[in-house]
Amino acid sequence: MSEVYNIPQEMTITKDESYPRIEINLDKLSHNTKMALNICRRNKIDLAVVTKVFCSMPDMVKIILEAGVSIIGDSRVENLKRIKGLSCEKLLLRLPSISQAEEVVRYADISLNSEMDTLKALSKAAVKANKVHKIILMIDLGDLREGIWPGEVINTSKEVIGLPNIEFLGIGTNLTCYGGIIPDDNNLGKLVDIKKDIEEKLGIKLKVVSGGNSSSLYKVLNKTMVDGITNLRLGESVVLGRETAYGKDIPGMFKDIFTFKGEIIELKEKPSMPIGNIGMDAFGEIPTFEDKGIMKRAIISVGRQDVRIDGLTPRDKTIEILGGSSDHLLLNLTNCKGNYKVGDVVEFDVDYGALLSLMTSEYINKYIV
Repeated sequence: MSEVYNIPQEMTITKDESYPRIEINLDKLSHNTKMALNICRRNKIDLAVVTKVFCSMPDMVKIILEAGVSIIGDSRVENLKRIKGLSCEKLLLRLPSISQAEEVVRYADISLNSEMDTLKALSKAAVKANKVHKIILMIDLGDLREGIWPGEVINTSKEVIGLPNIEFLGIGTNLTCYGGIIPDDNNLGKLVDIKKDIEEKLGIKLKVVSGGNSSSLYKVLNKTMVDGITNLRLGESVVLGRETAYGKDIPGMFKDIFTFKGEIIELKEKPSMPIGNIGMDAFGEIPTFEDKGIMKRAIISVGRQDVRIDGLTPRDKTIEILGGSSDHLLLNLTNCKGNYKVGDVVEFDVDYGALLSLMTSEYINKYIV
Protein backbone atom coordinates (compact mmCIF):
# COMPACT_ATOMS: atom_id res chain seq x y z
CA MET A 1 0.00 0.00 0.00
CA SER A 2 1.24 3.48 -0.81
CA GLU A 3 1.73 5.95 1.99
CA VAL A 4 1.11 9.67 1.66
CA TYR A 5 2.88 12.45 3.54
CA ASN A 6 2.31 16.16 3.63
CA ILE A 7 5.43 18.23 4.28
CA PRO A 8 6.29 20.46 6.07
CA GLN A 9 3.21 19.82 8.21
CA GLU A 10 3.17 17.05 10.83
CA MET A 11 3.75 13.64 9.27
CA THR A 12 0.48 11.78 8.69
CA ILE A 13 -0.37 8.73 6.60
CA THR A 14 -3.57 9.01 4.60
CA LYS A 15 -5.39 7.04 1.93
CA ASP A 16 -5.67 10.07 -0.30
CA GLU A 17 -5.00 8.97 -3.89
CA SER A 18 -5.25 12.45 -5.38
CA TYR A 19 -2.86 14.44 -7.57
CA PRO A 20 -0.49 16.22 -7.88
CA ARG A 21 1.92 13.93 -6.10
CA ILE A 22 5.52 12.85 -6.01
CA GLU A 23 6.32 9.18 -5.65
CA ILE A 24 9.47 7.99 -3.88
CA ASN A 25 11.04 4.57 -4.44
CA LEU A 26 12.77 3.55 -1.20
CA ASP A 27 14.52 0.52 -2.73
CA LYS A 28 16.28 2.76 -5.24
CA LEU A 29 17.16 5.25 -2.50
CA SER A 30 18.74 2.44 -0.48
CA HIS A 31 20.72 1.28 -3.52
CA ASN A 32 22.09 4.77 -4.27
CA THR A 33 22.98 5.35 -0.63
CA LYS A 34 24.93 2.12 -0.40
CA MET A 35 26.78 2.92 -3.62
CA ALA A 36 27.73 6.41 -2.40
CA LEU A 37 28.86 4.98 0.92
CA ASN A 38 31.02 2.34 -0.75
CA ILE A 39 32.56 4.87 -3.17
CA CYS A 40 33.55 7.10 -0.27
CA ARG A 41 34.71 4.36 2.09
CA ARG A 42 37.02 2.90 -0.53
CA ASN A 43 38.74 6.27 -0.50
CA LYS A 44 38.80 6.56 3.31
CA ILE A 45 36.19 9.34 3.26
CA ASP A 46 33.28 9.57 5.67
CA LEU A 47 29.86 10.49 4.32
CA ALA A 48 27.12 12.78 5.58
CA VAL A 49 23.94 12.38 3.53
CA VAL A 50 22.12 15.66 2.99
CA THR A 51 18.37 15.25 3.47
CA LYS A 52 17.13 18.83 3.05
CA VAL A 53 15.79 18.18 -0.45
CA PHE A 54 13.10 15.93 1.03
CA CYS A 55 12.75 17.78 4.35
CA SER A 56 14.22 14.86 6.32
CA MET A 57 11.11 12.71 5.84
CA PRO A 58 11.64 10.08 8.57
CA ASP A 59 10.86 7.03 6.41
CA MET A 60 13.50 8.12 3.92
CA VAL A 61 16.06 8.94 6.59
CA LYS A 62 15.54 5.50 8.12
CA ILE A 63 16.36 3.86 4.79
CA ILE A 64 19.55 5.93 4.54
CA LEU A 65 20.58 4.93 8.07
CA GLU A 66 19.80 1.26 7.41
CA ALA A 67 22.13 1.46 4.40
CA GLY A 68 24.98 2.22 6.79
CA VAL A 69 25.17 6.03 6.97
CA SER A 70 25.72 7.50 10.44
CA ILE A 71 25.58 11.28 9.78
CA ILE A 72 22.50 13.10 8.48
CA GLY A 73 22.90 16.70 7.30
CA ASP A 74 20.10 19.24 6.90
CA SER A 75 19.96 23.01 6.52
CA ARG A 76 16.99 23.56 8.79
CA VAL A 77 16.63 22.91 12.50
CA GLU A 78 12.94 22.18 11.89
CA ASN A 79 13.88 19.16 9.76
CA LEU A 80 16.41 17.88 12.29
CA LYS A 81 13.72 18.15 14.94
CA ARG A 82 11.58 15.85 12.80
CA ILE A 83 14.21 13.07 13.12
CA LYS A 84 15.18 13.73 16.73
CA GLY A 85 14.33 10.16 17.75
CA LEU A 86 16.53 8.48 15.13
CA SER A 87 19.94 7.18 16.14
CA CYS A 88 22.49 9.14 14.13
CA GLU A 89 24.65 12.24 14.31
CA LYS A 90 22.72 15.26 13.10
CA LEU A 91 24.62 17.97 11.23
CA LEU A 92 23.20 21.46 10.70
CA LEU A 93 24.43 22.62 7.30
CA ARG A 94 23.22 26.23 7.19
CA LEU A 95 25.11 28.59 9.48
CA PRO A 96 23.21 28.82 12.78
CA SER A 97 21.51 32.05 13.78
CA ILE A 98 22.05 33.46 17.25
CA SER A 99 18.30 33.48 17.85
CA GLN A 100 18.17 29.71 17.31
CA ALA A 101 21.23 28.78 19.36
CA GLU A 102 19.32 26.80 21.98
CA GLU A 103 17.38 24.85 19.34
CA VAL A 104 20.57 24.16 17.42
CA VAL A 105 22.22 22.68 20.49
CA ARG A 106 19.07 20.70 21.29
CA TYR A 107 18.55 19.10 17.87
CA ALA A 108 21.96 19.18 16.15
CA ASP A 109 25.08 17.36 17.32
CA ILE A 110 27.30 19.26 14.87
CA SER A 111 26.97 22.60 13.09
CA LEU A 112 28.94 24.49 10.42
CA ASN A 113 30.06 27.92 11.65
CA SER A 114 31.90 31.08 10.60
CA GLU A 115 30.89 33.78 13.14
CA MET A 116 32.38 34.11 16.63
CA ASP A 117 29.30 35.81 18.08
CA THR A 118 27.22 32.82 16.99
CA LEU A 119 29.79 30.38 18.37
CA LYS A 120 29.66 32.17 21.72
CA ALA A 121 25.87 31.88 21.71
CA LEU A 122 26.13 28.16 20.95
CA SER A 123 28.66 27.78 23.77
CA LYS A 124 26.31 29.51 26.19
CA ALA A 125 23.41 27.33 25.07
CA ALA A 126 25.51 24.17 25.35
CA VAL A 127 26.58 25.07 28.90
CA LYS A 128 22.95 25.69 29.81
CA ALA A 129 21.92 22.33 28.33
CA ASN A 130 24.91 20.53 29.88
CA LYS A 131 25.92 19.25 26.43
CA VAL A 132 29.00 19.39 24.25
CA HIS A 133 28.24 20.79 20.81
CA LYS A 134 30.62 19.96 17.96
CA ILE A 135 31.48 22.56 15.33
CA ILE A 136 33.15 22.60 11.94
CA LEU A 137 34.78 25.93 11.10
CA MET A 138 33.99 26.87 7.50
CA ILE A 139 36.70 28.35 5.27
CA ASP A 140 35.84 30.42 2.19
CA LEU A 141 38.13 29.23 -0.61
CA GLY A 142 36.66 31.40 -3.34
CA ASP A 143 33.02 30.40 -3.86
CA LEU A 144 32.01 33.44 -1.78
CA ARG A 145 29.26 31.80 0.19
CA GLU A 146 29.90 31.04 3.88
CA GLY A 147 33.27 30.86 5.61
CA ILE A 148 36.11 32.90 7.06
CA TRP A 149 39.10 33.93 4.95
CA PRO A 150 42.16 31.67 5.28
CA GLY A 151 44.15 34.49 6.86
CA GLU A 152 41.71 34.62 9.79
CA VAL A 153 41.88 30.91 10.61
CA ILE A 154 44.51 30.82 13.34
CA ASN A 155 43.08 33.68 15.40
CA THR A 156 39.54 32.38 15.03
CA SER A 157 40.63 28.86 15.94
CA LYS A 158 42.28 30.15 19.13
CA GLU A 159 38.97 31.68 20.19
CA VAL A 160 37.02 28.52 19.33
CA ILE A 161 39.34 26.38 21.46
CA GLY A 162 38.61 28.55 24.47
CA LEU A 163 34.82 28.22 24.29
CA PRO A 164 33.29 26.00 27.00
CA ASN A 165 31.19 23.00 25.89
CA ILE A 166 32.27 23.46 22.26
CA GLU A 167 34.30 20.72 20.55
CA PHE A 168 36.39 21.97 17.62
CA LEU A 169 35.77 18.98 15.35
CA GLY A 170 37.43 20.25 12.21
CA ILE A 171 37.25 22.54 9.20
CA GLY A 172 35.26 22.52 5.98
CA THR A 173 34.46 24.41 2.83
CA ASN A 174 31.62 24.84 0.38
CA LEU A 175 32.22 25.06 -3.35
CA THR A 176 30.02 25.32 -6.48
CA CYS A 177 26.72 26.16 -4.73
CA TYR A 178 26.95 29.94 -5.16
CA GLY A 179 29.98 30.98 -7.17
CA GLY A 180 30.17 27.80 -9.26
CA ILE A 181 33.81 27.25 -8.27
CA ILE A 182 34.91 23.69 -9.13
CA PRO A 183 36.69 21.73 -6.36
CA ASP A 184 40.24 21.02 -7.50
CA ASP A 185 43.72 20.19 -6.24
CA ASN A 186 44.41 23.85 -5.52
CA ASN A 187 41.44 24.78 -3.31
CA LEU A 188 41.02 21.39 -1.63
CA GLY A 189 44.79 21.15 -1.17
CA LYS A 190 44.70 24.54 0.52
CA LEU A 191 42.02 23.27 2.90
CA VAL A 192 44.22 20.34 3.94
CA ASP A 193 47.19 22.70 4.40
CA ILE A 194 45.07 24.94 6.65
CA LYS A 195 44.20 21.94 8.81
CA LYS A 196 47.91 21.09 9.18
CA ASP A 197 48.70 24.72 10.00
CA ILE A 198 46.11 24.81 12.77
CA GLU A 199 47.42 21.59 14.28
CA GLU A 200 51.05 22.72 14.20
CA LYS A 201 50.52 26.23 15.54
CA LEU A 202 47.89 25.44 18.17
CA GLY A 203 48.98 21.95 19.22
CA ILE A 204 45.60 20.31 18.63
CA LYS A 205 44.28 17.52 16.42
CA LEU A 206 41.31 18.00 14.09
CA LYS A 207 39.24 14.95 13.18
CA VAL A 208 37.40 16.32 10.16
CA VAL A 209 38.32 18.02 6.90
CA SER A 210 35.01 18.35 5.07
CA GLY A 211 35.77 18.85 1.39
CA GLY A 212 32.41 19.98 0.10
CA ASN A 213 29.31 18.50 -1.47
CA SER A 214 28.33 16.43 -4.52
CA SER A 215 30.50 18.66 -6.72
CA SER A 216 33.57 17.21 -5.00
CA LEU A 217 32.53 13.63 -5.71
CA TYR A 218 33.93 13.65 -9.24
CA LYS A 219 37.43 13.66 -7.79
CA VAL A 220 36.63 10.57 -5.74
CA LEU A 221 35.17 8.85 -8.80
CA ASN A 222 38.25 9.79 -10.84
CA LYS A 223 40.55 8.65 -8.01
CA THR A 224 42.10 12.13 -7.84
CA MET A 225 40.75 13.28 -4.47
CA VAL A 226 43.26 15.30 -2.47
CA ASP A 227 44.81 13.25 0.31
CA GLY A 228 43.63 14.48 3.69
CA ILE A 229 39.96 15.15 2.84
CA THR A 230 38.05 13.04 5.36
CA ASN A 231 34.39 13.94 4.77
CA LEU A 232 31.91 14.87 2.04
CA ARG A 233 28.33 16.15 2.40
CA LEU A 234 26.34 14.46 -0.37
CA GLY A 235 22.76 15.20 -1.37
CA GLU A 236 22.10 15.37 -5.11
CA SER A 237 24.52 12.56 -5.92
CA VAL A 238 22.52 10.23 -3.65
CA VAL A 239 18.98 11.24 -4.59
CA LEU A 240 19.49 11.88 -8.33
CA GLY A 241 22.56 9.76 -9.09
CA ARG A 242 24.88 12.44 -10.48
CA GLU A 243 27.87 14.51 -9.45
CA THR A 244 27.32 18.24 -9.64
CA ALA A 245 30.64 19.70 -10.77
CA TYR A 246 30.02 18.67 -14.39
CA GLY A 247 26.54 17.18 -14.11
CA LYS A 248 27.57 13.66 -15.12
CA ASP A 249 25.55 10.58 -14.17
CA ILE A 250 27.17 8.16 -11.74
CA PRO A 251 27.31 4.68 -13.34
CA GLY A 252 25.15 2.16 -11.53
CA MET A 253 23.03 4.68 -9.67
CA PHE A 254 19.30 5.22 -10.21
CA LYS A 255 18.22 8.59 -11.65
CA ASP A 256 14.49 8.02 -11.08
CA ILE A 257 14.02 7.61 -7.34
CA PHE A 258 11.44 10.39 -7.63
CA THR A 259 8.52 10.59 -10.06
CA PHE A 260 6.25 13.62 -10.21
CA LYS A 261 2.71 12.93 -11.40
CA GLY A 262 0.17 15.57 -12.38
CA GLU A 263 -3.44 15.21 -13.47
CA ILE A 264 -4.85 16.82 -16.62
CA ILE A 265 -7.65 19.20 -15.56
CA GLU A 266 -8.28 20.78 -18.96
CA LEU A 267 -7.61 19.61 -22.52
CA LYS A 268 -8.61 21.82 -25.45
CA GLU A 269 -7.48 23.03 -28.86
CA LYS A 270 -6.45 26.67 -28.63
CA PRO A 271 -4.19 29.12 -30.51
CA SER A 272 -0.52 29.21 -29.62
CA MET A 273 -0.61 33.05 -29.51
CA PRO A 274 -2.61 34.95 -26.87
CA ILE A 275 -5.30 37.24 -28.27
CA GLY A 276 -5.01 40.96 -27.45
CA ASN A 277 -2.30 43.34 -26.22
CA ILE A 278 0.38 41.61 -24.16
CA GLY A 279 1.41 43.14 -20.84
CA MET A 280 2.93 41.75 -17.64
CA ASP A 281 1.97 38.30 -16.42
CA ALA A 282 1.20 37.35 -12.80
CA PHE A 283 4.92 37.44 -11.94
CA GLY A 284 5.66 40.86 -13.39
CA GLU A 285 7.28 39.47 -16.54
CA ILE A 286 6.39 40.27 -20.13
CA PRO A 287 6.01 36.91 -21.90
CA THR A 288 6.87 36.22 -25.53
CA PHE A 289 5.22 33.62 -27.75
CA GLU A 290 5.89 31.87 -31.06
CA ASP A 291 3.00 31.36 -33.45
CA LYS A 292 2.74 27.60 -33.98
CA GLY A 293 -0.89 27.60 -35.02
CA ILE A 294 -3.62 25.71 -33.20
CA MET A 295 -2.34 23.48 -30.38
CA LYS A 296 -3.77 20.65 -28.33
CA ARG A 297 -3.16 22.23 -24.94
CA ALA A 298 -3.41 20.55 -21.56
CA ILE A 299 -3.41 22.04 -18.08
CA ILE A 300 -1.89 20.13 -15.15
CA SER A 301 -2.89 20.96 -11.58
CA VAL A 302 0.47 22.29 -10.38
CA GLY A 303 2.09 25.69 -10.69
CA ARG A 304 4.99 27.93 -9.85
CA GLN A 305 3.88 28.13 -6.22
CA ASP A 306 4.73 24.43 -5.94
CA VAL A 307 7.56 23.71 -8.33
CA ARG A 308 10.43 25.16 -10.33
CA ILE A 309 8.86 24.45 -13.71
CA ASP A 310 12.18 24.53 -15.60
CA GLY A 311 13.22 21.51 -13.55
CA LEU A 312 10.43 19.26 -14.85
CA THR A 313 10.93 16.91 -17.82
CA PRO A 314 7.95 14.95 -19.20
CA ARG A 315 8.73 11.25 -19.55
CA ASP A 316 6.62 11.28 -22.69
CA LYS A 317 9.17 13.01 -24.94
CA THR A 318 6.45 14.19 -27.34
CA ILE A 319 5.04 16.51 -24.66
CA GLU A 320 6.28 20.11 -24.59
CA ILE A 321 6.07 22.30 -21.49
CA LEU A 322 4.75 25.72 -22.52
CA GLY A 323 5.00 27.43 -19.15
CA GLY A 324 2.92 28.01 -16.09
CA SER A 325 1.18 30.37 -13.72
CA SER A 326 1.14 30.12 -9.94
CA ASP A 327 -1.37 27.22 -10.01
CA HIS A 328 -1.33 25.79 -13.56
CA LEU A 329 1.21 24.01 -15.77
CA LEU A 330 0.52 24.34 -19.51
CA LEU A 331 1.52 21.55 -21.89
CA ASN A 332 1.51 21.14 -25.67
CA LEU A 333 0.18 17.68 -26.57
CA THR A 334 -0.17 18.36 -30.31
CA ASN A 335 2.49 15.85 -31.35
CA CYS A 336 1.61 13.16 -28.81
CA LYS A 337 0.85 9.69 -30.08
CA GLY A 338 -1.05 8.83 -26.91
CA ASN A 339 -4.74 9.68 -26.68
CA TYR A 340 -4.70 11.79 -23.54
CA LYS A 341 -7.95 12.90 -21.93
CA VAL A 342 -9.06 14.92 -18.91
CA GLY A 343 -8.27 12.98 -15.73
CA ASP A 344 -5.21 11.24 -17.20
CA VAL A 345 -1.90 11.47 -15.38
CA VAL A 346 1.34 12.80 -16.88
CA GLU A 347 4.68 11.67 -15.39
CA PHE A 348 7.76 13.87 -15.04
CA ASP A 349 11.40 13.48 -14.07
CA VAL A 350 12.67 16.18 -11.70
CA ASP A 351 15.97 17.96 -11.23
CA TYR A 352 17.27 19.03 -7.82
CA GLY A 353 15.55 22.43 -7.82
CA ALA A 354 12.19 20.98 -8.85
CA LEU A 355 12.50 18.21 -6.26
CA LEU A 356 13.33 20.72 -3.53
CA SER A 357 10.26 22.83 -4.26
CA LEU A 358 7.89 19.87 -4.70
CA MET A 359 8.94 18.25 -1.43
CA THR A 360 8.65 21.54 0.44
CA SER A 361 5.18 22.36 -0.88
CA GLU A 362 2.41 21.19 1.42
CA TYR A 363 0.09 21.07 -1.61
CA ILE A 364 1.94 18.13 -3.16
CA ASN A 365 1.19 14.63 -1.85
CA LYS A 366 4.26 12.55 -1.04
CA TYR A 367 3.94 8.81 -1.69
CA ILE A 368 6.32 6.16 -0.44
CA VAL A 369 6.21 3.22 -2.85
